[in-house]
Amino acid sequence: MAKEVAGFIKLQIKGGAANPSPPVGPALGSKGLNIMDFCKQFNARTQERAGKVLPVVITYYSDKSFTFIVKNPPVAVQLLELTKAKSGSAQPNRKKIAEITWEQVKTIAAEKMSDLNCFTVESAMRMVAGTARSMGITVKGEFPENV
Repeated sequence: MAKEVAGFIKLQIKGGAANPSPPVGPALGSKGLNIMDFCKQFNARTQERAGKVLPVVITYYSDKSFTFIVKNPPVAVQLLELTKAKSGSAQPNRKKIAEITWEQVKTIAAEKMSDLNCFTVESAMRMVAGTARSMGITVKGEFPENV
């Protein structure tokens, strides 16, 4: 028989660096889950992506067991890594911090496709370009017609 889902917890943790300190400890401890067990499993699963911020969705059950899904890094984090910027622009409409190409947008969109709420690469590219625009990053050129 299937276990009864008690709820979900969404966190963003650096790969290979989960430990019982906040945000992991309080989020899991308040639900009565085994914090160290989660940290060991998460660190083992994300060893190859160490240091990158990774969203994780933890599904916990009424018997205090859990499963979790590790997603791809957020688009904003990928854009900052790509442009080597420290943070987005405080005034993105006036002060631009970097420029990227549509080819770079396409690679991020293809990588993030499974986590985005869209069906085509074109719509994923438009979402990534919108995030870049809101961070003060300019996308060079025209949107490619046939992607």
